Amino acid sequence: MQTATNNNGQQQRRGGCLRGCLIGLAIYFGLSFLFGLMFGSMFSSSTVKLEDYSVYKLELSGNLVEQGQEANPFADMLGNMPGYNQAQTSGLDQILDNIRLAEQDEKIKGIYLYGGSMNMAPASAKAIRDRLLLFKQRSGKWIIAYSDNYSCTNYYVASVADKMYINPTANISWRGLTAQKMYFTRLMEKIGVEMQIMKVGTFKSAVEPLFRTSMSEADKQQTMLYLQGIWDEYRAAVSASRGISEADLDRYADEHMGLQQAEKYIAYNLADTLIYREEMDEVLRVMSGSKDYKLISTAKLAQVERPKAKSKNRIAVLYAEGNIQADAANDGITAKETIKQIKAITKDDEVKAVVFRVNSPGGSADASEEIWHGVKTLQAKGLPVVVSMGDYAASGGYYISCAADYIYAEPTTLTGSIGIFGTVPNIKKLREKIGLDVDGISTHKHAGMDVTMVYSGMNSEEFAMMQTMIENGYDLFTRRCADGRKMTQDDIKKIAEGRVWLGKDAIGIGLVDSLGNIDDAIVKAAELAGIESYDINYYPKPTDPLEEMLKMISGEQSEEEKLIARIRLLAKEPRVLMVMEPVEIK
Repeated sequence: MQTATNNNGQQQRRGGCLRGCLIGLAIYFGLSFLFGLMFGSMFSSSTVKLEDYSVYKLELSGNLVEQGQEANPFADMLGNMPGYNQAQTSGLDQILDNIRLAEQDEKIKGIYLYGGSMNMAPASAKAIRDRLLLFKQRSGKWIIAYSDNYSCTNYYVASVADKMYINPTANISWRGLTAQKMYFTRLMEKIGVEMQIMKVGTFKSAVEPLFRTSMSEADKQQTMLYLQGIWDEYRAAVSASRGISEADLDRYADEHMGLQQAEKYIAYNLADTLIYREEMDEVLRVMSGSKDYKLISTAKLAQVERPKAKSKNRIAVLYAEGNIQADAANDGITAKETIKQIKAITKDDEVKAVVFRVNSPGGSADASEEIWHGVKTLQAKGLPVVVSMGDYAASGGYYISCAADYIYAEPTTLTGSIGIFGTVPNIKKLREKIGLDVDGISTHKHAGMDVTMVYSGMNSEEFAMMQTMIENGYDLFTRRCADGRKMTQDDIKKIAEGRVWLGKDAIGIGLVDSLGNIDDAIVKAAELAGIESYDINYYPKPTDPLEEMLKMISGEQSEEEKLIARIRLLAKEPRVLMVMEPVEIK
């Protein structure tokens, strides 16, 4: 009887759990449905109407990405939910298009550059600064800037303003540029891990932190050259805008302006006026000509309806941003997704040309080859392909670019890095330290190599085989570059060896055709296609915020899952990569 009573109780509890789960699911799907009903109208009509005396408030803060997404009306509501990323993200495409709209629309009286800590690389910074200069030249409208703090790159952008206002306790970090790396060799020695490295390219420095304790002379040489090139651009631009000699700007950098009092910024003409943030309201009233001026953000201005071209001709703009991989991660450039977008482009008969916007330091060799082949299929369909390089188009990023009919780069784009490497950790000493033994049996001497080279290291024969594979990959890479650039393979190898070049220097050696931005690339694509009127289709399409919110609620694409996917990819096979380590320039 007692047993029967326990079984009945367990059944009742199980039934209660089942009912609870069903109720929970019903609530979840019900809420999801209600969200769709309540907020669906926000997405069906997302246009914003400009008001008189509008001012474009371009915030130089948060993170800058290539392609902006639609405004998310749930951001404020979900801002405190676990896993929700509150960091402000702005799209370079949206900012550039907004500045163009501000130039053309009479309701927008000027641009207010607010803040100075946006995470952006030099090439993107130059693209924004150049568009702001055009805004001033073409429209005659004003630009003013205000910030509590400026990084060097953000100051370079903001210096284009007619007037620069700063907080009395502000910090302008005008101190030159630096690129620092962390080296792990001695740390790995201490824990008993040795990195077995195969590479081709004297300048291929991405793996140096795994076997050196300091920068090689080759890496010092190439890094100083592109740092100096970027600094030359910053210094010349600020000199022209602020009326300060380049010699004085170098002297100010040696004084480390970031450690000086704000009064010195005024004395040195790095800024115009010391003012508190709340006092900027009166400045904006005077500048706009109305006490009822309206500030409009990047996200809101992007929702203002633009006139559409009435043409059946289309130019496809295909974005590729981040590290190149096969299909294991949800961010970066995946060969699977890029090929999917390329197939969609080839199916649209109205597309007459393609602009391939590349912003990548490289990645997987195999995935790069797949995307290269995808570019060739576009050309096989009769579509001209013009590459527009962003901050990086290096190593694998150059591999996927080299087949294009024409290549544009910004002067401060980092490109080249034509080289290849593979890394395999050897944890034999670590195993010995912790008492971990491995044993097995194989039918052939290399059958278990994928395991033994990690647990026990490679012998000379195995290492030679791996090195040969890397060299074959380098040979293919240089052949792809030679074919795409109409050069001999020997000529490519003379400028390869993993060396990184600035865009302005890459022209003289044949890796790039012209300096220019994405607008220049679009004009060139139309010229190569022989069309005068056209509309632009963007690939991939911006993410729907409602879809992203539902994915977050359902637990899809969690950060943990992304990390696990990356780890599985790295553990699957030896890393054979064509990558330039992204450089944080400060």
